[in-house]
Amino acid sequence: MKSRNYLEELSAKSPKELQSELVNAKKELFNLRLQNATNQLDNTARIKEVKRNIARINTVITRTERGLA
Repeated sequence: MKSRNYLEELSAKSPKELQSELVNAKKELFNLRLQNATNQLDNTARIKEVKRNIARINTVITRTERGLA
């Protein structure tokens, strides 16, 4: 149910907000990967969660560009 709520939040945002959300998620993923490489990351499941969020954001962006939303 969390992902459905997140998708609803994303679909309510403007394209500029979605782009900034995407940039922030990619930065977070980079930082998580860096922490994982240096053995500083405690919750490795967060990497998977952020990857899925990036995919969700990209899906919403594509839907709005194609007018499917």
